[in-house]
Amino acid sequence: MLFRDIPGLENIKATLRRSVRNSHLAHAQLFDYPMGGAGLAMALAFSTYINCENRNEEDACGTCASCVKMSKLIHPDFHFIFPIATSKKVDGKTSEAFLPLWRSFLLENPYRVLPDWLDHIGADNKQGNISVEEARGILRKLSVKAYEGEYKILLIWKADIMNAASSNAILKILEEPPEKTLFLLVSDQSDKLLTTIISRTQRITIPAFTDSEIKTYLKRGDVTEAVANQVAFLSDGNMAEALKLVQEEQDDRSAWFADWMRSSYKFDVAHLVKLADNYDVMSKEKQKGLLEYALRLFRDMLVWSHGAGELLRVPQEELTFVQNFSKTVNFESLERMIGEVNTAYYHIERNVRAKMVFLDLSLTVAQFFQRR
Repeated sequence: MLFRDIPGLENIKATLRRSVRNSHLAHAQLFDYPMGGAGLAMALAFSTYINCENRNEEDACGTCASCVKMSKLIHPDFHFIFPIATSKKVDGKTSEAFLPLWRSFLLENPYRVLPDWLDHIGADNKQGNISVEEARGILRKLSVKAYEGEYKILLIWKADIMNAASSNAILKILEEPPEKTLFLLVSDQSDKLLTTIISRTQRITIPAFTDSEIKTYLKRGDVTEAVANQVAFLSDGNMAEALKLVQEEQDDRSAWFADWMRSSYKFDVAHLVKLADNYDVMSKEKQKGLLEYALRLFRDMLVWSHGAGELLRVPQEELTFVQNFSKTVNFESLERMIGEVNTAYYHIERNVRAKMVFLDLSLTVAQFFQRR
């Protein structure tokens, strides 16, 4: 991973490059980024740049021995720790046992989230964790001098997943780090980290991708302008979500939402029951995705109803729908709709029967429309 592979975020890249050129490298750095953002990709590009044998002012060379090994994630001075869980594919209790799967996971796409990784290793519905034993084993990984590069680097992905015991073990190492060793903590939920860990790191705050950056990245592949525009709106700065949407054969969220709203407005109970049946057989991620889309459109309706349409960034098709349906609900009703969808999302996350949740939501939302 090189800096030039990451769309946008030029200020962050410049800051990281300057720290290397000036030899002002904090021994522990926290890459704090929003879900689906560039935190992991940026940490990988930074690590490549640090140990590159022929780096220039803008990027690593990409061709030296160090860069080639980093591109395959097999550099002997670069180590990983990441959450693991009981897996159908691997019998192991540390990150090392999962490294072949981890490499294939990252090389396919560096903009990933924890559920993607747990699905990749066949962890079913188990939660990932970083054990205290693994945290205590860090010194063993870093006890020898660097083999080839100037620095040994340990990247801890999802550092926020550590429990108190693991965090305290990491804290001791951060307080007395081995010489020429860098710790890169990568987290999309940094508020869950111990404040004592945060205080011992240099925080690098990475903003979400802009719509333009997502569209630029997507159009590197075989993605049309229209699809890129739609996906950039739906993903809302989340590159992981954007790539998932592109991979779907057909993104029917817009049509689904319009059908749901029309049926709710008409109070067509028979069709709402049919929609609930269809909703019930979807994957949980798709169920949540549809509710997230509904929340976004409801909020856009609020903005439009307040006369601030110039702030909307929706594609034309959604904009027309927002304009028309904003006339059928008042401000108070929109707020109540948003509250009901948030409640439904909460219940879906906690495995309440999806058909019941969606039908109850539909019948409740149907009461909020102003009918002539």
